[in-house]
Amino acid sequence: MSYKHSSALLFLLVLVACGQPTAEEKLKQLKQKEADLKKEIAQLEKEVSKTDTAAKKMKSVVVTAVKDSVFEHYIDIQGAVDARENVNVSSKVPGVITAIYVKEGQQVSKGQTLAQVDDQILRANVAELRTQLDLATTLYQKQQNLWKQQIGSEVQYLNAKNQKESLERKMATLNDQLSQAKIVSPINGTVDAVISKLGDNAAPGAASFRVVNSANLRVLANVAEAYAGVVKTGDAVVVRFPDIDKELRTKIGFAAKAIDPVSRTIKIEVPMPNDAALRPNMIAQIKIIDYSTPHALVIPVNVIQYALGKSYVIVAENSKDGLIAKRREVEVGRTYNDKAEIKSGLQVGDNVVTTGYQGLNDNDLIQL
Repeated sequence: MSYKHSSALLFLLVLVACGQPTAEEKLKQLKQKEADLKKEIAQLEKEVSKTDTAAKKMKSVVVTAVKDSVFEHYIDIQGAVDARENVNVSSKVPGVITAIYVKEGQQVSKGQTLAQVDDQILRANVAELRTQLDLATTLYQKQQNLWKQQIGSEVQYLNAKNQKESLERKMATLNDQLSQAKIVSPINGTVDAVISKLGDNAAPGAASFRVVNSANLRVLANVAEAYAGVVKTGDAVVVRFPDIDKELRTKIGFAAKAIDPVSRTIKIEVPMPNDAALRPNMIAQIKIIDYSTPHALVIPVNVIQYALGKSYVIVAENSKDGLIAKRREVEVGRTYNDKAEIKSGLQVGDNVVTTGYQGLNDNDLIQL
């Protein structure tokens, strides 16, 4: 190798050695990068921690917008359906039942015969009396003809007339007794129960049938004496029948003025429309409307809180930092079940916190 070539190779080796960092320099560079990364990580962790803390402080809630609605307060009582015409039918005379002409569920009309009581003796008496009456009528007619011809005395004529009329009155009485041997329905309605059986002894006052007119129903209930001054005829009521899941709005047809001395209640009566689903003795839940306002701010009772004797609610309001909680003092009016009427302190459109309001304070950050 020539000297010239050796010098060139040496020069290249020096250049290569000068272009690459030494191990110490490389370690120093890596340590600097490590320090920069740790500083960046610490800064990011600090920012994330602030975000997490703010998120933890922010509470999740549910809000409900206040609306203008109807509010009603009720007096709750329980009653039962009653038929105005619910009659226990009995025989007017004692005797054995010889025939039954109806069955349960059958429609009957007023005056229709339901059963027959043994009237054999009465019929025999009628037959005997009819023979006597026929004879008395014939004698009277003959005596009358003679009297018109001025034959015989007036006393004979009057006796014949009296005998005939007396027997006619007896016949009318026996016919009336015969009619009483029939058990008849006093109303139009449905045979609800056939109590007596063929061959049973019927007696006045002992029910043999029950007839109900389901087209003329009412609800009867007793109201506590404490409400006697506010419950009156014509008051609006809501009547619910839980057994058939039916509800209707109507009015009180009658409210008693006198208080029952035993139960200390007043009786009310609510007329019912003709409804095939209603049955006598069915339970009725009656809500008498004693207070009503068509425009009211109504909120759930449970969201109302109290501090130092004052009532307040928590509402959600917008701020520069986001949604915050605000305490709002309110004036509570009437309450019924889970609803409360708010007289003042709220406006239509206010968002009242209905879930998550416990422990909230003014200006607490919240989220929906």
